[in-house]
Amino acid sequence: MSTTLETAGLQLRPCGIEDLASVHQLWTDGGVRHFLFDDRAISLDEARSFVEASLANFEQYGYGLWLAFERGSGRLAGFAGFLRSDGEEPNLIYGIRPDLWGRGYATEAAGAVLRYALGDLALPGVRADVDEPNAASVRVLEKLGLRRTGRAVVDGRPLLYFACSF
Repeated sequence: MSTTLETAGLQLRPCGIEDLASVHQLWTDGGVRHFLFDDRAISLDEARSFVEASLANFEQYGYGLWLAFERGSGRLAGFAGFLRSDGEEPNLIYGIRPDLWGRGYATEAAGAVLRYALGDLALPGVRADVDEPNAASVRVLEKLGLRRTGRAVVDGRPLLYFACSF
């Protein structure tokens, strides 16, 4: 898959199986996994299944998970992309390394994949959900123009639901 995306501070490319060790390390970082995986350290096999599903989604739907690298340094900054849910709009997810929080990278990365999905792919809409206490991610979604559509408590955790559509 050669769909690369660029922002002022980041270069994004689809996550491949060759990225498994790096993405697993990112996803098991305490700050990243706190809201992404309900503070559970996923196994390497679970990470592999996410990467393989992303590759299949790129092949079938044109979207999946992109890795975001800092311009200039080339360091892995985080990821952004979409998970596929049967019969529903794709779900936007993203995460940035904690040592890079506060630089606007989450907004840049999530915004780039959102523009790609709604523009280039002409998807009718996307969804997102975020843990209610994750105020930074709520701000990112609001900056990107997603609107809050609901709230629920799932497995004891309050979630907020957002959507964006044309």
